[in-house]
Amino acid sequence: MKKVAVYCGASTGNDDSYQQATKELAHALVERDLELVYGGGGVGLMGTLANEVLINGGKVHGVMTKQLVEREAAFDKLTDLQVVDNMSIRKEKMLTLSDACIALPGGPGTLEEIIEAFSWARLGNNSNPCIFYNVNNYYEPLEKMFDTMTEKEFLTMADREKLLFSDSLDEIFNFMATYVPPKIRTYN
Repeated sequence: MKKVAVYCGASTGNDDSYQQATKELAHALVERDLELVYGGGGVGLMGTLANEVLINGGKVHGVMTKQLVEREAAFDKLTDLQVVDNMSIRKEKMLTLSDACIALPGGPGTLEEIIEAFSWARLGNNSNPCIFYNVNNYYEPLEKMFDTMTEKEFLTMADREKLLFSDSLDEIFNFMATYVPPKIRTYN
């Protein structure tokens, strides 16, 4: 494992624990010699994460759409920034560059990106483990929804076990190290 895609908010949220957890994740990535792949922004939790990785000697790879670059949203201190045409290409590029996916607290974009990564894993198009860094139970309602999907048989238990919700970095990195992609869905 060399690179980790992290999805997170372009805002910091209203709880200091989100920024603290973002910094802790940044330190954990650098300590494990893992490079960051993220959306390329310099504000919110995205900016906190990238800056913290960089000031601690890590590498940060941004992937951003032309539209956002033109709005001057790009963080100017990155190891490298790939500019792509649209969000669909951005999401695919981030998955291609990375070996794991983690979602910090964030908004609809954060949620959409990590859910798509998990969905693609079930189809065989993404071999990366998908993790929700569940800071202060931020993702608890979503975790319950995935449990309901499993209970109502829209998601298999085997696939549900391939998605981690945790507030422990040790558990998160252990999950990543021992992850085996889900069996590719068949329809026979």
